[in-house]
Amino acid sequence: MNARILGMVDLMSGGQDIERLDPERRRRRIQLLAELAEARALRNRVAPRRARHERQRDFITNRRRMA
Repeated sequence: MNARILGMVDLMSGGQDIERLDPERRRRRIQLLAELAEARALRNRVAPRRARHERQRDFITNRRRMA
C-alpha cells in the first residue's frame, strides 16, 4: 500500500484508539479501511467531476462547522 492510502486510512479511523482492539480485529479493520480508501481513490480517478463535487461538499460542511 502506498503512503497516500495509509494516510487516508488514518484519517478514516476517526481518531479512535485502534491499539485497544484485539490484533485480528485491528488487522481486519485496517484492511477494510485501506480497501475503502483505495476504492475512493479509484472512483476519483474515474469520475473527476464527482470528486470535485465531493471536495466542495466537504469544504462547505467543514466551513459550517467552524462558523
